[in-house]
Amino acid sequence: MELDVMERVLKEMQENRTVALATITEVEGASPGKIGTMMGVFENGQTIGTVGGGNLEYVVINEALQCIKNAVSKEYEYRLENDEGSLHMECGGKVKVFIKTFMACNKLLIVGAGHVGQSIYKLGELLDFHITVFDDRKEFASEDNFPKANEIIVGDIKESLLKYPIDDNTYIIIVTRGHNFDEEALEAIIHSKAKYIGMIGSKNKVKTIMNNLKNKGIAEEVLNRVYAPVGIKLGGDTPIEVAFSIMSEILLIKNGGRLTHMKQTLD
Repeated sequence: MELDVMERVLKEMQENRTVALATITEVEGASPGKIGTMMGVFENGQTIGTVGGGNLEYVVINEALQCIKNAVSKEYEYRLENDEGSLHMECGGKVKVFIKTFMACNKLLIVGAGHVGQSIYKLGELLDFHITVFDDRKEFASEDNFPKANEIIVGDIKESLLKYPIDDNTYIIIVTRGHNFDEEALEAIIHSKAKYIGMIGSKNKVKTIMNNLKNKGIAEEVLNRVYAPVGIKLGGDTPIEVAFSIMSEILLIKNGGRLTHMKQTLD
């Protein structure tokens, strides 16, 4: 059973999903679970394995969900007795449970595998993002150009994005090779839960795309969440400089930062 739990937890981690692993580390007296007993707890409350059942398991599941919510790992001690401050169980023993939380990495979706996309990938990889690259050109969206990308999806960009699971832990940057592809990509993900959506382009290009999407019935307040033209005005126009501008904006949003010089914080 423990092997099944470990394999499932590892699978969740490999698929970049948050999961908690609860393990009984110490037992005194009678307990429904033994040392080494494991249970995996997923974000949706589902579990695999057991730490003994009953009220102990109920409490551990809820503690694990709180650990997931707060992104912490923690050890807990429980008295399995039927009095105040205990779990109101008849076992009469005591157990310690360590809950290890494995948090999903922030997801970076790079829509467009050209030179700017490749530069964004290099910075995203350094910053430990879970990176997925989208393009319809095999010669660009390749392992040669993105050797450590977690996923490379080659095919119709809009259709691929519509099928991809996007949550509020996702940052999306649209840097395709043309106006029409950018517009299709943006339309595909505009109503998603993504924490950040950025699109490269000149002011005129951005205005044109936004007007086109408005004419398709997309509300202005929805479009206003898009960072376009993308990036922070750092100066420079090489692919790596543009990538730094874009990733600076993503980090600003991710970390809740401020656009200010650190020297201005001395006062």
